[in-house]
Amino acid sequence: MADLRTWLDDVNKLGQLITVNNADWDLELSTLTEIINERSKVRPAIVFDKIKGYPEGYRIAVNLLSSLQRLALTMGMDPKIGEFDFVQQWRRQVKTIQPIDPRKVKSAPLFENVQKGADIDLLKFPVPRWHELDGGRYIGTDDLVVTRDPEEGWVNVGTYRIMIHGRDHMGLHMSPGKHGRVHRDKNHAEGKALPIAVSFGHHPINFLVASTDVPNRVNEYAYAGGITGVPLDVVDGPLTGLPIPADSEIAIEGEVLPNDFMPEGPFGEWTGYYASNQPAVPVIRVKAVYHRNDPIMCGFPLLKPSSGDNLHFSLMRSALIWNALDEAGVPDVQAVWAHPSGGRFMTVLAIKQRYPGHARQAAMIASQCRSGAYLGRYVIVVDEDIDITNSEEVIWAISSRSDPVESIEILRRCWSGPLDPRIAVSDKGLSSRAIIDATRPYEWRDKFPKSSGASRELKDKVAGEWKSFLDQKVGAK
Repeated sequence: MADLRTWLDDVNKLGQLITVNNADWDLELSTLTEIINERSKVRPAIVFDKIKGYPEGYRIAVNLLSSLQRLALTMGMDPKIGEFDFVQQWRRQVKTIQPIDPRKVKSAPLFENVQKGADIDLLKFPVPRWHELDGGRYIGTDDLVVTRDPEEGWVNVGTYRIMIHGRDHMGLHMSPGKHGRVHRDKNHAEGKALPIAVSFGHHPINFLVASTDVPNRVNEYAYAGGITGVPLDVVDGPLTGLPIPADSEIAIEGEVLPNDFMPEGPFGEWTGYYASNQPAVPVIRVKAVYHRNDPIMCGFPLLKPSSGDNLHFSLMRSALIWNALDEAGVPDVQAVWAHPSGGRFMTVLAIKQRYPGHARQAAMIASQCRSGAYLGRYVIVVDEDIDITNSEEVIWAISSRSDPVESIEILRRCWSGPLDPRIAVSDKGLSSRAIIDATRPYEWRDKFPKSSGASRELKDKVAGEWKSFLDQKVGAK
């Protein structure tokens, strides 16, 4: 299995890797990332080196999965794949994944450097302050938090945010219902500490799987192996026995004690807002730190959704919602798009209407299926002639084909969570949904005024005939 370093070499061959020297860990690193994303269609992977105040070689890698090509590379697909070809391929693949158990190895470069006790200092690494109003420096944004169920013995690998409090202790934020939180609660209910291991630098397939929907009680390492077709190598942590990626660049082992809390946050989350800052969260007491020579820390800046750094979430969620519609028996779904700028809050569907109520049926299911329900806000349904990845076309369809009184349905008391910036804390995780039917009214769809733009078939024909000219003068799409 390739490690993070060989993955970065492959990304460099794609022409999608840049190195930035001499940035400051305090806000400058993340602000440069945001500016680069705003100005580049590729949104390249970025490695920051020679970070101010730190030795050369102590690096931070960000923006790792912010392009379709790098996402495909990570998952073993053709990097030249198109967006909807990716969605279709993932739709098929996710139904047939056979987990491949990780392979245990006895040693790893991770143990080239070991610190314990008084030698531990988490700030020997260039941990960023990502956003201007953050409550501290966050080492855990692209991390793997490894825990074991104390009753059933299965291992969970999740991504949870982690803020440094001091040289050997960190705040661990885990939302209710997450598997790592369940493991913690089970241990604490018995008055026991939760053993924990965390990796802060690793091959991106690990972060991809740890931060997405994986079937219950399926080990994330095994699921990642099922995606790539190659078993991941893991090494047992010397103190906890928990499996750590053998390719990890930086990792810790420690414990979370009962009734050990400290203030955490605020933190600028993926919603583009500060939300869910907690007066107190559990603390990881670090017992050992391991790292490779010249370690690379992985970071996920969590910029505003419009920056595009969450594209991988949108593409994979689009496929899962589409599969849910299929499984519910909704016919002729032409496309699904969990809009990157909307985060989890907006999903757009294109259907070919077959019967009265078809559009509402599709929207209701998309709004309440497993991958669409949490933190949802708007589901928009359009006809098959609309390119749902083009926001201008979607807005045109809403503006011209929907009627506010007839076309909007409101669902109340739906599933939300503490990261939703719009709901009050007192609402305790409940929010509403709006379904917008922006299709031609079924009863008189054939009499609806014809659109004046070129049909998709005509556009494809003319674009093919003028390909050389368009590529030269306008740029390849």
